[in-house]
Amino acid sequence: MLRSFTWAQWRPVLGLALVFATMNLSLYTAIDRIGLGLAVTLEFLGPLTVALAGSRRRTDALCALAAAAAVVVLARPSPSTDYPGIGLALLAAVCWGCYVVLNRTVDRRLPGLEGSAAAAAISGALYLPVGALVLWHRPPTLAALACALAAGVLSSAVPFLSDLLALRRVPAHFFGVFMSVSPVFAALVGLIVLDQALDTAAWAAILVIVGANAVAVTAASPGVRRRASRRRHGRR
Repeated sequence: MLRSFTWAQWRPVLGLALVFATMNLSLYTAIDRIGLGLAVTLEFLGPLTVALAGSRRRTDALCALAAAAAVVVLARPSPSTDYPGIGLALLAAVCWGCYVVLNRTVDRRLPGLEGSAAAAAISGALYLPVGALVLWHRPPTLAALACALAAGVLSSAVPFLSDLLALRRVPAHFFGVFMSVSPVFAALVGLIVLDQALDTAAWAAILVIVGANAVAVTAASPGVRRRASRRRHGRR
């Protein structure tokens, strides 16, 4: 099947694989440095930026300003600020934005799951040399291998496939609203499971970013539906 791909189809697949690998590595490293809630919230700026890019509506401009102000609050300077961790989370945000754009391109050029499956496989292969080196120097226990396998399936394979299937069945604006609660869930899991507490200002900033995404996506939905209707009826 892969041999039938043309170079025009391989380009976005390879780009998606590289973006996916970089996004995961930078996000998990950021989580280790700045905590789950803050890292996921900053990463969420990627798809929010894609949603707002190119818009000329006043509502979207206000949402962008609100999100930018919230980021300043989240990254406010202090003696304990971990700027490399924040930078890694923002790198993950850039990768997530590219992931959204490249996924659309892969879906147009390879309508089935072959393109996405190839990207996921190549992304995993990029980690093999690093993984082999780590395992050579620090042989893991069976329990550690089981946890690593579960983490790989639950944090990469399942969400990756779920995103693809949901985006093909659920209207984009509904999907965007559903995804906007991700930073809140991440902050709650970090608090309950990992004991990573956030202060009041950080919680407020997270809620502002979530609200900005929900407003931007919801406000865009009528236009999205009109364009979809015109395409179905063959009008430009």
